[in-house]
Amino acid sequence: MNEEAQMCLDEAKESMKSSLDHLKQQIKVLRTGKANPNMLSGITVDYYGARTPLEQMANITTPDARQIVVQPFDKSVLKNILKEIQAANLGFNPQDDGELIRIKVPELTEERRKDLVKRAKQEGEDAKVSIRGARKEAKNTAKQLKNEGLSEDEEKQLEDEIQKLTDKYTSKVDEIIEQKEKEIMEF
Repeated sequence: MNEEAQMCLDEAKESMKSSLDHLKQQIKVLRTGKANPNMLSGITVDYYGARTPLEQMANITTPDARQIVVQPFDKSVLKNILKEIQAANLGFNPQDDGELIRIKVPELTEERRKDLVKRAKQEGEDAKVSIRGARKEAKNTAKQLKNEGLSEDEEKQLEDEIQKLTDKYTSKVDEIIEQKEKEIMEF
């Protein structure tokens, strides 16, 4: 395989890996029934005029399986943090005691678990669409390379490699979603 073809394959691989990483980031925040600091990832708080990730402003711990504790480094932003956690609409009722925020993680109902599984599957489908988009882009590049002098056999080999890559990343998406589904449905 020539250098341009290898570069095309590497770009496709990088794009597919990026889709997989994005999926992992998206499903990390889905609740599984146990308290997890990642449940609050993605929340940003107005801190002196700048949107700052909560993780950079506070210690987030889970003293037990049903509770998350947020202890801000600067007590003056406690109310802002509380407001943003409530606005995130995660189904929590955070309690402010003046020093830190305690969040009781309620038990998931069967219906809520099914909704979370559905959401995880949707995230997985979005990742697959992104992977197929990377495949399409790579195949278009392969056609361009053929027009620039790549032989038919080399083009066919490149397209086969692209498809193998697509299959590999699609099956990884399925594995991740299957694992997350087990975590969510576990009591």
